[in-house]
Amino acid sequence: MFSEYKESLDVGSCSIETVSPCATGSPASAWGRFVDSFRPNEVYLARSDCISNTDGYDMEVAVKRTANSPLARCLKSRHIQMIAIGGSIGTGLFVNSGKALNDGGPAALLIAFGIIGLMLYTVVHALGELAVVFPVAGSFSTYSTRFIDPAWGFAMGWNYALQWLVCFPLELVAASITLQYWHVRVNNAVWIAVFWVVIVAINLFGVKGYGEAEFMFSLIKVIAVIGFSILSIVLVCGGGPVGGYIGGKYWHDPGAFNHGFKGLCSVFVTAAFAFSGTELIGLAAAETVNPRKTLPSAVKQVFWRITLFYIVSLTLVGLLVPYNNLQLLGATSEVDAAASPFVIAIENAGISGLPSVMNVVILIAVLSVGNSAVYGCSRTLTSLSEMGFAPKFLSYIDKGGRPLVAIIVTSSFGLLAFISSSPAEGEIFNWLLALSGLSSIFTWSSVCLAHILFRRAWKVQGHTLHELEFKSQPGVIGSYLGLFLNVLVLISQFWIAIAPHTGSTNVKDFFQSYLAVPVVLCFFVVHKIVWKTKFVRPSLADLVSGRREVDCATLIEELQAERLALKQCSVAYRVCMFWC
Repeated sequence: MFSEYKESLDVGSCSIETVSPCATGSPASAWGRFVDSFRPNEVYLARSDCISNTDGYDMEVAVKRTANSPLARCLKSRHIQMIAIGGSIGTGLFVNSGKALNDGGPAALLIAFGIIGLMLYTVVHALGELAVVFPVAGSFSTYSTRFIDPAWGFAMGWNYALQWLVCFPLELVAASITLQYWHVRVNNAVWIAVFWVVIVAINLFGVKGYGEAEFMFSLIKVIAVIGFSILSIVLVCGGGPVGGYIGGKYWHDPGAFNHGFKGLCSVFVTAAFAFSGTELIGLAAAETVNPRKTLPSAVKQVFWRITLFYIVSLTLVGLLVPYNNLQLLGATSEVDAAASPFVIAIENAGISGLPSVMNVVILIAVLSVGNSAVYGCSRTLTSLSEMGFAPKFLSYIDKGGRPLVAIIVTSSFGLLAFISSSPAEGEIFNWLLALSGLSSIFTWSSVCLAHILFRRAWKVQGHTLHELEFKSQPGVIGSYLGLFLNVLVLISQFWIAIAPHTGSTNVKDFFQSYLAVPVVLCFFVVHKIVWKTKFVRPSLADLVSGRREVDCATLIEELQAERLALKQCSVAYRVCMFWC
């Protein structure tokens, strides 16, 4: 029923009926359909006239624009499931975990990733509850605007857009560097151009292109992690060609911890960065065929990804690689496979061939992040424009349901990757990276706070939890815990920035670690002063716009019937449904 949905937009004095881009009619020929798909979406054209007549900032109008965005709703269950399971698995796990192991030791690695995993568990469940009720364009920034403060929504939107805008060229450079593992004698600029064309082409196929690409990328990463975990268990038990039984000897010599509590805090920060991208399933909700059926299962599976793909694999890494292994310190870049603890573990076991396979996986992980960067940034820029927080031309959506102008703008920033040919490229990229260094922490914090305030508004306006299609398993308490842990990460990063365990620091190093904080605060304060916005009162929060299930009485009956049917099932099935 949702693949051919119809809805009525009410923006100001205009009322518009729209049909999903996945179901609209098109010219008969393939070329005609292709050309026609780039023309303006009828909803965009009709709504543009309304938007142009809006004077000043009107939060009610802004909320309705994002709630009724004509983005294509074509992502299916398998896309969302695989994005949830493998979407954020990347160099943070495959390569940067080596630095974390060296900084804190195997015990600190497990403690830090476990705590951050718990934090992400609460964040994703909070986000899932919000996204199922309100599958709107912009997701995090929109929720911040609706439930916290429009000024904070403005800051969060631009914070998230800048994160991916900066990330795209960095990932293109990183992808070209991975090829140096095989000593390829081709200029990096050539590979940057090739990867840029591939990623842009994927995104020009629309959300279907992104979904299919991420499905394949995530599948490969998941298979790689599972394969490594099985191999590692064999190696730990002494089944490798060389080395014999290993067990827990590296936990005794050189030891379980390195650099004490400060080393743990350093790993704490690295672990948070390794989970970046987990929130993308919330952004994808606006382009999902049936979020009420698809998102809850995807959200629940994040627990398994954290447990199996991070905790289990890193436990095995800590058993196979001592934290004082010199290769961990020999990284020439953040994608240097030679410094990956996964590769080191395989090489130490005397297995040839597999290190090259792991480098292929690292390359795919980097390309996956680049693909997500274009997707995440373009959707965020479009929602910012629809809310009046960015230039109007960025809200252009074509007949294919693609935010075409935003994709072009994001893709253009990818060309900054060619700066890698400049002698000053290291300095330039370090400052670009500093802009996005703590972006995810602010995003996750805002999700938790928005969920807390949403629940308060839900209660104040006379609603009950039985009316929610999906409830966060850890609930509001989980969101408070998630918010606390995010603040803890910020404090840890501040401490590590001013007093790193490697020695003294300077002002430049501090700002490269903490630049995102003043940037976000500047966005918030400037918007607050210029537009004089107020914090949203729970009694006045909009709990209607963007809901696809508009008949509350029917919805409650359906939910009660589903819960009653579940009670009739076996205990094993109910346990499975709770966790999956």
